[in-house]
Amino acid sequence: MDSLGSIPSALAHLQHGKLTPFVDPLPLPTVLQPVKKVEGKPFYRVPMTQFQQQLHRNLPPTTVWGYHGSYPGPTIEAHTNKPIFVEWINNLPTEHLLPIDHTLSGAGTNVPDVRTVVHLHDARVTPENDGLPLDWFPPGHSKTDFYPNIQPATTLWYHDHAMGITRLNVYAGLAGFYLLRDELEDRLHLPRRPFEIPIALQDRSFNSNGQLFYPNKGVTAKHPVWVPEFFGDVAVVNGKVMPFLEVEPRKYRFRFLNGCNARFLRLALSSGQPFYQIGSDGGFLPESVALQQILMGPAERADVIIDFSDHKGKMITLTNDAPAPYPTGGQFVIPKFMQFRVTKPLSSPDTSSVPKRIKGLSLFAGVPVVKVRNLTLNEVLDKNGNPIELLLDGLPFNAPVTEKPKLGTAEIWSLINLTGDTHPIHLHLEQVQILDRQPFDVAAYQSTGKLIFTGPAVPRDANEAGLKDVVKAMPGEVTRLKVRFNTFTGRYVWHCHILEHEDNEMMRPYEVIR
Repeated sequence: MDSLGSIPSALAHLQHGKLTPFVDPLPLPTVLQPVKKVEGKPFYRVPMTQFQQQLHRNLPPTTVWGYHGSYPGPTIEAHTNKPIFVEWINNLPTEHLLPIDHTLSGAGTNVPDVRTVVHLHDARVTPENDGLPLDWFPPGHSKTDFYPNIQPATTLWYHDHAMGITRLNVYAGLAGFYLLRDELEDRLHLPRRPFEIPIALQDRSFNSNGQLFYPNKGVTAKHPVWVPEFFGDVAVVNGKVMPFLEVEPRKYRFRFLNGCNARFLRLALSSGQPFYQIGSDGGFLPESVALQQILMGPAERADVIIDFSDHKGKMITLTNDAPAPYPTGGQFVIPKFMQFRVTKPLSSPDTSSVPKRIKGLSLFAGVPVVKVRNLTLNEVLDKNGNPIELLLDGLPFNAPVTEKPKLGTAEIWSLINLTGDTHPIHLHLEQVQILDRQPFDVAAYQSTGKLIFTGPAVPRDANEAGLKDVVKAMPGEVTRLKVRFNTFTGRYVWHCHILEHEDNEMMRPYEVIR
């Protein structure tokens, strides 16, 4: 599926080339402070509101939604095994900022147009604290979640997860960083604040009046508003269009997040220098990996070090050449995201380092696999070849639960991608270990239900060697994951993190049982 149906609606609103790049400084998210302690634990209060924020010096203020009065929201910092409470407060207006498709599951006229629920992405929490899509609450209400932080240091993020409108709520601005630290991180000689910076990479489009544009016309009669994927034409980084960051000639640590609705990013530096990736979604890699390019699907994170020591006085652009849709599109590439200016004097000696070995690769050693599941990624087309909906294992969200792993066991999930898209598949609660990917005959599978492989299994990439919570499932391939269910029991979800797909059935519940 190329999902090009979303493109004609956007053509009249393109701003690419009209906004001068690298004229606004990169905003740095503030670090949120607790307002009190409850049961001896820090308690944070985070309202969601509508406000205006200037996203580029040549744009009028844009109406956005955000947490705690900012887009993206403030960064929450926590430490392993030190729990916190967060009260999420919906102070948004009752009318949505963007066009709603009431034909989507869970988004009918029988529920409020504005509803929110916050998912702390990759957190190990009980179901009632997970921000599940049906646990939404309307304006004037709030929900307090308990985060035990029982996992190693990593880059998490929080974002909206309301059924049927996640794509709209996140696009409006409801996302922010959550950085979890631990003793291992404390022992590493990594760059620290102010030389550690979270970077949220997103794409947006604007109307001529500077307001957010999102299509209000779909491609199929069944869903008159929904588009299969949305690609903005302008890069937005930490809530600013194509900003610049002045840096010193030293090492910096950047927490990259692909916060786009549907766009994959293949990042590089115009200077030709490498990224040193030290971590991904699930935390630190076993060892650092030097990469000329980093491919990130929506919701993936890359914890990287960039060394500017030998680039004093240089202007270095963070570029992207990933086609959209990925991997076979190409009409909507955003080539430039931001600029690094190595123009600040060295404020102190740089004693940080790029670690070689970071942690042992024990992962799920010694946990026996009790079940192998073959799970398909599907698309349903109308008579004109336009996508109507996306499915996991051929089932809609509301079908009975079919995946019921037992607590304390491990399973292999084989994701059989029958579509033309790469899907970033996200599993709530537990992290996964990517095993390999293998091409297969799609037509043969569709006609016979049998897997006929057309080539050897390809091992995971070097920067996928650690634990993951988002996995790129490539078209025409079986992606094999090992999953250990070792935390909590209860019902969770797994889904595609292309938000337009997630909102139209590409999400399924699963239940961990005893």
